[in-house]
Amino acid sequence: MGASLKRAAHDILIGNDLGGYTVPTKGLYPYQWNWDSVFVALGFATFDLDRAWRELETLFEGQWTDGMVPHILFRKNDPGYFPGPSVWQTSHEPFPTSGHSQPPVAAIAVRDMFEKAPADENAERAKGLFPKLMAFHRWWATYRDPSGEGSVAIIHPWESGRDNLPDWDEPLSLVDVSRIDAYERKDTTHVDASMRPLKQDYDRYMAILQSGRAVGWDPHKVVENSPFLVADPAITMILLRANRDLLALAERLGFQRERVEIQGWIAQLERGVASLWNETVQAYTTKNLRSGVFGAGVSSAAFLAPFAGISDPKVLDPMRNHFDRIAGKVTYMVPSYDPDYEGFEHMRYWRGPVWAVVNYMIARGLREQGDTLRAERVRQDTANLVAKSGFAEYFSPIDGTGAGGRSFSWTAAVWLAWVSPTHAVEAA
Repeated sequence: MGASLKRAAHDILIGNDLGGYTVPTKGLYPYQWNWDSVFVALGFATFDLDRAWRELETLFEGQWTDGMVPHILFRKNDPGYFPGPSVWQTSHEPFPTSGHSQPPVAAIAVRDMFEKAPADENAERAKGLFPKLMAFHRWWATYRDPSGEGSVAIIHPWESGRDNLPDWDEPLSLVDVSRIDAYERKDTTHVDASMRPLKQDYDRYMAILQSGRAVGWDPHKVVENSPFLVADPAITMILLRANRDLLALAERLGFQRERVEIQGWIAQLERGVASLWNETVQAYTTKNLRSGVFGAGVSSAAFLAPFAGISDPKVLDPMRNHFDRIAGKVTYMVPSYDPDYEGFEHMRYWRGPVWAVVNYMIARGLREQGDTLRAERVRQDTANLVAKSGFAEYFSPIDGTGAGGRSFSWTAAVWLAWVSPTHAVEAA
C-alpha cells in the first residue's frame, strides 16, 4: 500500500506540473496558488530538489514591488475559473495576479530544503530567495498589522487560506452586497455544491474584492476601505514560525544586518498573539477588528500554537484539553472546526473537514514540543484518510470521505514529505 501511494503521489505532482509551477489540481484550480506551491515544493524535495527550488522561485516571480506575494498567479487565462484576472484587475507584470496574499509558509520550506542538503548549490538557491522572503515578511509587518498590536489581519477570507471558516460568518454579515457586479461561479461545476461555500458567502467575497479593486489594490487603502478586517490566529502563528525560520536562515546564510529586524518582528508577534486569546473559549480565536467580536469556536488554528513556538502551559494545557475532547467526537483528526459548534459541517470546505497540510503543521509543532502521542495520532489519521479516500483536497473527519478536488497536489506532497510510512520515524 505504501509503495503504491508513493507512486501515485509522485504521479500527481508530475501530472500537475505545468513547467516550473504546479497547479493544485486541474480544472478546479488551474493556476499557481501561493501556499499550495510551498507545500508542493516540500513534496518535490523528496525526489527532485532542483525542481523543489524551482517551484519556490516561480512563486516569487509573482511578488509585487511592495513585497506582497499574491495568493494566485494568473500565468495564463483559463475561462473555467472564476474570478480570473479580468475581475481582479491588478497591474502586476509580467502576468496578472490576485490582489492579496495567503499564509506565509515559504520561509519554513526554504529553511527545511536548505537544511536537508546544505550544499553550496542549495545555499545559493536559498540566498537568492532570502531578500524576497524579507520583503514578503516586511509587507506583512507593514500592511497587515494596522492596530500595531502584533496580530496579523486579513482583508478577505481568501487571504486566510481558510475561505469559509465559521468564524468569518459574523464579520461577513456586516458586508454590504447591494452593489456587487453580476457574476457566474465556476467552482460548483467542478465540485458538488454541498462541499463549497454558499452563494451568500460568495456574494460577500465579491463585495470585498470589489472594494480592493476600487482603490487599485493600494495596500494602505485596501485596509482602510475593506469592509472585512479580521485578526487571524492561523496566519499570526504561521508568520511567527516563519519569522523564526527566517532568522535561522539569516544566521546560517550570513545575512547579519537583517537579524535585528527579524527579531523585532518575532517580539511583536509574540506580544500580539496574546491579544487573540479568547478567555471564554479558552483558545486562540479570530477577532473582528471592525466590531471587536471574537470567534465563537475552536478552529484547527488553535492547535498551531506549538508550531509557532508558543510553550506557555497556560495556553497549551487548554489546547490539549480541546484536542482530546474533539478527538473523542470524530474519527479522524484534526477537523477544521469544532464539531460541538453549531457552524460545523463535516463535508463543507473549511467548516469541518480535515486538511492534510494543516495536520502537518499541527503535528510538527506537537512533536517539536515533545507531545509525540498527539502528533502521531494526527499523522496516522492523515495516513488512514489517504489510504481510504486517496489524495483528495480535504476529508470528512466523521467518515473519512474525500471531498473537493481530486489528485490534489498538496495532499500528495504532504504524503511524500511527512505522512508516508517511509517518513514515520521522523513523523513531522
